[in-house]
Amino acid sequence: MKKGQILTGVVERIDFPNKGIVRVETEVDGAVLKEYCTVKNALPGQTVKFGVNKMRKGKAEGRLLSVEEPAACETNNPCPHYGSCGGCTYISFPYEEQLQIKEAQVKKLLDAVLLEKQKTPYVFEGIKGSPAQYEYRNKMEFSFGDEVKDGPLALGMHKRGSFYDIVTVQNCQIVDEDYRQILSATLEYFTQKNATFFHRLSHIGYLRHLLVRKAVKTGEILIALVTTTQETYDLESYKDMLLELPLTGRITGILHTQNDSVADVVRSDKTDILYGQDYFFEELLGLKFKISQFSFFQTNSLGAEVLYSTAREYIGEAGLGKTVYDLYSGTGTIAQLMAPVAKKVIGVEIVEEAVEAAKKNAELNGLHNCEFIAGDVLKVLDTIEEKPDFIILDPPRDGIHPKALTKIIEYGVDKLVYISCKPTSLARDLEVFLENGYEVEKAVAVDQFPWTANIETIALLSKRKTV
Repeated sequence: MKKGQILTGVVERIDFPNKGIVRVETEVDGAVLKEYCTVKNALPGQTVKFGVNKMRKGKAEGRLLSVEEPAACETNNPCPHYGSCGGCTYISFPYEEQLQIKEAQVKKLLDAVLLEKQKTPYVFEGIKGSPAQYEYRNKMEFSFGDEVKDGPLALGMHKRGSFYDIVTVQNCQIVDEDYRQILSATLEYFTQKNATFFHRLSHIGYLRHLLVRKAVKTGEILIALVTTTQETYDLESYKDMLLELPLTGRITGILHTQNDSVADVVRSDKTDILYGQDYFFEELLGLKFKISQFSFFQTNSLGAEVLYSTAREYIGEAGLGKTVYDLYSGTGTIAQLMAPVAKKVIGVEIVEEAVEAAKKNAELNGLHNCEFIAGDVLKVLDTIEEKPDFIILDPPRDGIHPKALTKIIEYGVDKLVYISCKPTSLARDLEVFLENGYEVEKAVAVDQFPWTANIETIALLSKRKTV
């Protein structure tokens, strides 16, 4: 293959997260020559046309131009935004097909490390699906912009492969009808006001994001309009319009968050409450959680129950009556699930707001043996006097900092559970654990994000027994 070529081939498989491996066959002197190119967003079984845009150490990378023939298992997808919106990857596939793809991706990454470097076999327990495949999200951050340069105001998700263009996703299938109503009504309101959106290049404009959070169990809704301070609008009438919508859930708070940062992030310089309160409540496995605008909380409440129930099964009796570290603890969900059976649970989380939420949630649930510390795991571990008997790890996508990983291993706990939202990071960190006397007993994938390329994985590790 050569850079600049336009070729057609069949997608043999898709590697995590969205790397289609395309096979191109050409006949040379009567022999069939097979060449391969990595093309993002191409799906297994499709025949695709692509352009070769990179050659790295003899490996080709291409850009998807068109799908010439769909895969045999593809169905008419239920979302009109599929393909233009950058959110979903597999929504044209039956759900069971998607689960098989994700399961194979995780197993391939783990096998590459564990079959080669671990002396004892590990058990891969396959994949657990999400209880809800559609309308499962409990949080969405919609962006304001335009779909084409100088086009009308849009509100939704980034167009696939674009940093600037926005697709209005008024028929998005991974959120329920309340989200769709709030999005459409907000877009119509500010379109009529001729409001501007914040341009990511010029840094001029008013509208930035619309954050909507809705609890699956309680039905409570929190809405936050994020703008700059460059313009002023009557948000009282906007609030009244939202409260008149025929929603199935109940709005508990409407916020106006001001953000004048040039970075394209959802954050608050100042937040005013237009209506109600700045939090709502969700329930998970019998526990109650108070969630604010920026609180970290699993975005699939029903899927999170599967994830955390599985993690608790993996922990088993290893944490009974013990001191447990919950590192990268977020709002303390796992810590609170462990608290009834543990002697003490110590959670460490770098986001201070999440730590404060964790403390309030533990109090709300009557759990008094939880301690939550705000700070970087790498630094906080040096300050905790009580040593752990068991460790639970749930790091961000990039995994564990190498120096923090060394400190965790030095505790020498007999068992630990690693929950990962990025299997490539997990595989990298497991390699370090193996080099330092640990083995993986078992692992399982859990689908928290149907139709997207993301997947969670849980692994149980134990200290290698010496003879």
